[in-house]
Amino acid sequence: MDLSHNHLLRKKDIHVMLTSYHSPLKKEMKTFDLTMLGIGAIIGTGIFVLTGTGALTAGPGLMISFVIAAIACLFASLCYAEFAAMVPESGSAYTYSYTTLGEIVAFIIGWDLMLEYLFAVSTVSAGWSGYFQSFLAGFGLKLPAALSAAPGSVAGVSSYFNLPAFAIIALITMLLSLGVKETKRVNNVMVVIKLAVVILFILTAVRFVRPANWSPLLPYGMKGVFGAASSVFFAFIGFDAISSSVEETLEPSKTLPRSMLLSLGICTTLYVAVSAIMTGVVPFRTFAQYIDHPVSAVLRYSGQNWMAGIVDLGAVLGMTTVMLVCLYGQTRISFSMSRDGLLPPIFSRISPRSGAPVKSTLLFGGIAAVMGGFIPLADLAELVNIGTLTAFTLVSFSIIRLRKTQPDLKRPFRTPWVPFVPIMSIICCVFLLVNLRPVTWLRFVIWLAIGMVVYFSYSIRHSKLNANAQN
Repeated sequence: MDLSHNHLLRKKDIHVMLTSYHSPLKKEMKTFDLTMLGIGAIIGTGIFVLTGTGALTAGPGLMISFVIAAIACLFASLCYAEFAAMVPESGSAYTYSYTTLGEIVAFIIGWDLMLEYLFAVSTVSAGWSGYFQSFLAGFGLKLPAALSAAPGSVAGVSSYFNLPAFAIIALITMLLSLGVKETKRVNNVMVVIKLAVVILFILTAVRFVRPANWSPLLPYGMKGVFGAASSVFFAFIGFDAISSSVEETLEPSKTLPRSMLLSLGICTTLYVAVSAIMTGVVPFRTFAQYIDHPVSAVLRYSGQNWMAGIVDLGAVLGMTTVMLVCLYGQTRISFSMSRDGLLPPIFSRISPRSGAPVKSTLLFGGIAAVMGGFIPLADLAELVNIGTLTAFTLVSFSIIRLRKTQPDLKRPFRTPWVPFVPIMSIICCVFLLVNLRPVTWLRFVIWLAIGMVVYFSYSIRHSKLNANAQN
């Protein structure tokens, strides 16, 4: 087995991809669908769950934390947009790095993305469970404590398994198995409903804001703001999932950049508005009592119980779309890696009936469901953040590399102000990475070590790019 520098860093030829690639996936997505896909992934746990944990870390300064996270995402999204408009293959950052940085780097970023999406689905399922149980409580229904949460996630409660989290992932997995056409229809409806709920919350709760609750604005200083920004960064991963859909998108060179920036702008505005209202209505330390459903708690705190039930329903639908999009992205990343020989063939097998990778969808859905049932939300969220930020950093570096090595490529969308924008993206992402907890870094290193075992024991031997080079 050749482990030479050239072998490990062999790259895909982007010119070949542009001229000869034909996808087996069905093209169904338009600008509206992709924007809804992005909003579907972004508006969910970030607003309905992480606002509570973020408020405990940053206080009223949480609104600044969201702006900082959004700025980091804006720089990264401009880098993603250039690649998404130009590269015709699914795989997002994995495929982009394969064309610029080489195979082993592409594998690492693909492995990171698998961590990001798989753990994102499980993270959101835990938050979904909290709102679902709050919604049931409005009808006087209550699950047995043993089946209400992951072990050790609720202080003073002897819980063994999060049954709602497991069940919702199982249902979403079955929906995705039907194909992208059915998936996008369900997603679009649920996104419209949850946007209406968020706007209704803003209009209802803004009347109860007490400016005194915003003082002090930074009770834990900028350290708290930066720590919260690292935590809530999870809320902005949606546009990454958009770039995974290129093979199922009509006119991707125009549709993908447009939908990325639209979804990011809409969601940032809503995040800042909601976090400002929440910390203005409720003293931020109070959120420790409502960690899994803080938005509906704001309404109950202000006596708007009628609206709290609507918010719970909106959160249930909203977080369902997040899981839907993230599991969709997961299967498309693994599809691309398998097609390149870096993962076993089962991950790239397409069902003739649905036009979707059904077997890998069922596999990853099953894994995510089990994790959602047993692992606490806070531990999952930070692992998603570290995988996402690492991917963003490498994509931003790839833009600088691509501009230097292939300046004459046709670019339907150009990242502005290169190298300033990608460098700022790298700086922002690395800064947020540094603010993550040491235990998160330890878990991430363990995940990468497992990935290296997979690469050197399987991927390097089955890589189609290397096999073609040897023939």
